Amino acid sequence: MKTAIVFGSSGLVGQQLVQQLIQNNTYRKIKLFVRKNPNIQNPKIEIIETKFEDLEILSAELKGDDCFFCIGTTKKNSLDKSEYQKIELDLPKKIANLAKQNGIQSFVFVSSGYANSKSSGDYLRFKGLVEEELISLKFNVLGILRPSFLLGNRKEKRIGEKIGIIIFQILSPLMMGPLKKMKPIHVKLVANAMIKIAQLNLRQTIFESDQIVKLNQN
Repeated sequence: MKTAIVFGSSGLVGQQLVQQLIQNNTYRKIKLFVRKNPNIQNPKIEIIETKFEDLEILSAELKGDDCFFCIGTTKKNSLDKSEYQKIELDLPKKIANLAKQNGIQSFVFVSSGYANSKSSGDYLRFKGLVEEELISLKFNVLGILRPSFLLGNRKEKRIGEKIGIIIFQILSPLMMGPLKKMKPIHVKLVANAMIKIAQLNLRQTIFESDQIVKLNQN
């Protein structure tokens, strides 16, 4: 049986991922790296409270089989540009390198649709740069997911995103061909795909939103 490592367990994707990992018999232990103790109890769960700047603690505890990374923030929550970069760019690269050094076999990362290291916007550029770093590390199994607008019960209310989701849901029937990847996707499908990628020996590395949906149908 395997040990799962989760970064971002309090977020929309992370919460669903943890619930599915608990129900999955492949995993005997689920390590949650968190800044503060979450309100979750299960025999499989091991809580590791840490400051992510503390490399010694991270390195000592970052041991297992499959590492799932779904930490993300918004510029609204990180007004300081350097802090935003630390969370969106520096942290995932740091975690991925430590995971590789510790012999972790698979790394699954929640990126974003249209991620591009040459993008003029920080969000898509940082995601693209992280993707390039992950590919260069040559994990045995690597999954990069690029979901579109996420559907689910989000604690934090994002008005702009909510409006975008409504518009895209209305337009979804018209989204054919290359536009399929723009359709909103439920967070349950993303979490399930993350686990499938870690468990299956797939040749594919990058999964656009419509491909995430297809993965759930197999």
